[in-house]
Amino acid sequence: MAEPSSPAYISPARIDAPNVSVLVPICNVERYLEECLDSLVAQSFTDFEVLCINDGSTDGSLAIIHRYMEADARFRVIDKPNSGYGASMNMGLANAIGEYIAILESDDFFEPNALELLVDVAECNQSDVVKGDFYLYWSTPQERDELFRIVDEQEIGRTMRPIDDLAIFFRKPSIWSALYRTSFLKDNGIDFLETPGASYQDAGFNFKVWASAARATFIADPILHYRQDNEKSSVNSAAKVYCVCDEYASMASFVNDRLDGDPRLMGILESMKFDSYMWNYDRLSGDLRGDFIVRASSEFADDLDKGLVDFRLFDPWTAADLRLLASDPERFCELHERAAGGGALGTVRRLLALGGPALVLKTVAHKLGHKSIRRLNARGGAA
Repeated sequence: MAEPSSPAYISPARIDAPNVSVLVPICNVERYLEECLDSLVAQSFTDFEVLCINDGSTDGSLAIIHRYMEADARFRVIDKPNSGYGASMNMGLANAIGEYIAILESDDFFEPNALELLVDVAECNQSDVVKGDFYLYWSTPQERDELFRIVDEQEIGRTMRPIDDLAIFFRKPSIWSALYRTSFLKDNGIDFLETPGASYQDAGFNFKVWASAARATFIADPILHYRQDNEKSSVNSAAKVYCVCDEYASMASFVNDRLDGDPRLMGILESMKFDSYMWNYDRLSGDLRGDFIVRASSEFADDLDKGLVDFRLFDPWTAADLRLLASDPERFCELHERAAGGGALGTVRRLLALGGPALVLKTVAHKLGHKSIRRLNARGGAA
């Protein structure tokens, strides 16, 4: 088999006009790669190609890819120096020849009927995107699957514009439990931000899909197993401090440049941004938190001045948090740290400091009697 003779080697397609191109980004994942690729070989639907995008692996991943290529003409390789997830995925998108795009992370694996189910639904509904559910999967200490529930009863079986029922925007950006029409992605300029070593690129791609889709179909069927016990996965690795800021700036530019600055989408983006910034803040070490929160405060103060924030998409306590963050980041950090690990009593004390008894009462009433239009649970699934 030919060795790379340029910065990126792209093997030619050996089958004509596959219905689906499956993108598999790969970087030093030899431990799980065979299970992933075996799940593609076992698919009940057979009209697909697999683009194995090797991002400079230094382990045995490339040799594993070559074995599958030798055994099955549907497998191709893009072998390139390490440049990050976004660059890998964009190269895959640029070289895919299928009518549809599927994504399978190299430490996850498909259900045997995954592609058949997704393609059938897409064809029946003329969908831009089909969104399925998935299992959280643990291989140790014993095998275990737990249904995530990424869609709820209001979405299941429907084909719609996500902007007309915006809850899906706030769910975990699980871009691999879906099928995308290739022409839809290309016509709308949907791709990944290429920030070497960064994370959050899935959030940007996910937002662009929901913001642009005219026909999104939602199904309850779980199509893959999302591994939770890969110690090298992005789930457990520290992100660069400001890459989340870069990703959200890119999303805002997408709305402004391609969607006429739609205020509904900008409001959604502000709510998503606050959630992501707080998640990033909580996982930073103490010496990095201060600088990050100063930048976050400046950004949200500017966004408030521009009228971009839609407080209907915020719970009462997060709205109070946002206002305090924008006006007094030091006080925000003080209250945040004080409540950490304080349980219910710590939460009440923090609410009292944020907005007095009125905010406590408003929060209780909200939790007891209000169903948020975000319809979101604590782990990012459907409430």
